[in-house]
Amino acid sequence: MAVADALVELDPATRITALGTARGLETRLVPERGYHLELITPVPLPRKANGDLARLPLRVRRAVRETRAILDRVEADVIVGFGGYVALPAYLAARGGARRRHPVPVVIHEANASAGLANRVGARAAHRVLSAVPDSGLRDAEVVGVPVRSAITSLDRAAMRAEARAHFGLAEDARVLLVFGGSQGAASINKAVAAAARPLAAAGISVLHAHGPKNRLDLPQPAADDPPYIAVPYLTRMELAYAAADLAICRSGAMTVAEVSAVGLPAVYVPLPIGNGEQRLNALPVVNAGGGLIVDDRDLTPEYVADTVAGLLTDTERLAAMTTAAALVGHRDAAQRVAQVALDVAIQARRSGRRG
Repeated sequence: MAVADALVELDPATRITALGTARGLETRLVPERGYHLELITPVPLPRKANGDLARLPLRVRRAVRETRAILDRVEADVIVGFGGYVALPAYLAARGGARRRHPVPVVIHEANASAGLANRVGARAAHRVLSAVPDSGLRDAEVVGVPVRSAITSLDRAAMRAEARAHFGLAEDARVLLVFGGSQGAASINKAVAAAARPLAAAGISVLHAHGPKNRLDLPQPAADDPPYIAVPYLTRMELAYAAADLAICRSGAMTVAEVSAVGLPAVYVPLPIGNGEQRLNALPVVNAGGGLIVDDRDLTPEYVADTVAGLLTDTERLAAMTTAAALVGHRDAAQRVAQVALDVAIQARRSGRRG
């Protein structure tokens, strides 16, 4: 959606059609942003040899046929793909069909540090390949960062700090730790930080903790003079949370790392302990630049929070250096860069088509 917004900003005549599936959040999010949504058959790639794997070729053919019909109907000039269930059918459909004389050019963006299968397949014939970080596994990829929404890229944390802290009931001169684990929260992060509530309070640290709508925190009864520990199910205004915070504890999904680094917020990244290790890889560029730390999920203990995290928040000089480093490694213009590439490819394809 950030790229769609940037495309319309660059060229208000741009027509956006989003591809999605009936079971995805896009059925609500895309129309809410004012963009047209077309639904196709999802093509999840089974990880085991089972019935789903046997049915995969039929699902792919059906999804490609549906996507090709949409491309013809909307007269698509370019496909911008980000991987996932709808990307592979789109990449295959772009190669052309009976009604389309020329293939639709493809621009691929890989958000993760290790490219997924759909983008690996699509990159073989793509016109331009973009990535969030170097060495994503896609050859000749141009590093542009991860597109994030304008409310994040335009955020001036220093200018918004007083307003943000007043919004959450935090003192203007407080030392603030922001804790979140994605939209559903992260149980291991919740448990470790909540168990360190007393030593954090003793160090004079305020906590803003989004624990997830299905989770609850086991917090001790605060003393009268303790700094606040604000626990909420979720945060609807993440930009205010970023502005209020001095340091974050969070997972290291591609979007989380992109947003946190784009606003220049140092973080303790706790990669999800499942998958193929891509969350650790996502955080490494920021950590290597000095803008954060990585701690394994099993090592994020109450003692680590009380010692290392509290020690960092009370080390003004080190925290300032990490803040500067995080801001330098972040990509605030990623959405605009992806949008400009897409427009350039579409214009070039139209010119080539007229010449043909």
